Amino acid sequence: MENNPVLMMKDKLEFFGIIKESLKLIPRNTSFIILTFLTSFPYFCFLLFLEINFQQPLIDAIKSKLTTPTYDDPFGKIIDLSWQPRPIDVIRELILDVFLPSLLPGLLYLGMAHLLHLLNTITTVYSASMVYAGEGTANLKEMLCRPFRTVGLKGPLITSTYALILSTLTLIGILSLSTHFFVTSSIHAASIFKTAFGLAIIALLTKYIEWSAIWNMGMVISILDEKHGDVALGVSAYISRGCRKRGFLSMLVFFVWWVSFRLICVYGVWTESISLVMVSVGEVFSVCVGNVMKWVVFTVYFYDCKKRFLEKKVDVEQGRSAERV
Repeated sequence: MENNPVLMMKDKLEFFGIIKESLKLIPRNTSFIILTFLTSFPYFCFLLFLEINFQQPLIDAIKSKLTTPTYDDPFGKIIDLSWQPRPIDVIRELILDVFLPSLLPGLLYLGMAHLLHLLNTITTVYSASMVYAGEGTANLKEMLCRPFRTVGLKGPLITSTYALILSTLTLIGILSLSTHFFVTSSIHAASIFKTAFGLAIIALLTKYIEWSAIWNMGMVISILDEKHGDVALGVSAYISRGCRKRGFLSMLVFFVWWVSFRLICVYGVWTESISLVMVSVGEVFSVCVGNVMKWVVFTVYFYDCKKRFLEKKVDVEQGRSAERV
């Protein structure tokens, strides 16, 4: 790791210190604000396209599966009050009627979104590190071009692919446990199974947030220290030992941010109290703002972990030298 004297002189930061330092970093350089807007705009437009084209059909499909059926009668439509949807039937119909037909186009669109997100990540992390290191004279052109001259795209793409695969596998595990939880809810005397699945979901979700902090710092390492793939993730896990709580809390903030806005938007579309376009614009805007803030926070978090790791390494080496004497 290349040691910047300015960064090594920074104070050690706790969780609130990392958040405070990140919030102070953003308005420090006008070029950084303009850059994050320019690089986030293509990502914003593409996410907005995905939300408008995929969110409404998905919610309509779920509502149709949960709507109480009616049948015709000489006196009008009669509601079948005895009908209750079984969780396993709803899940099966959603998989067959909604998810499988949209799987291939969804993967293609997500691949394009991942690439736009990666470009935004590279410029945000690299320019945030420049501002944090005190390079206040860097102009917009330099902030935009230097990351791709020095870092390139291949290394961060490899690391982001590793992180995406690990994240997807973990989310599949959470989804599988959640499915079993809802399926067992329709079985009488299955409280012990619901409790077991509920605890497993909480445990895996907690680990997912902790691992996400490691994966995100691995992306920062891939951009700033030119270590890629499993090496970057391994270095991230190694130097963050003893700092995991700060990383977990930082990631928890953005996880709650994302889930909160997602639930608000889903509620607005479900109840049709807000137009789909307004909901989608609000949700995607919150995602883009949270994305920029997340990478700024993890850039600061990386340098804090790096400083602590190097200081600990120096202390160990000095202790060994003293023992030899």
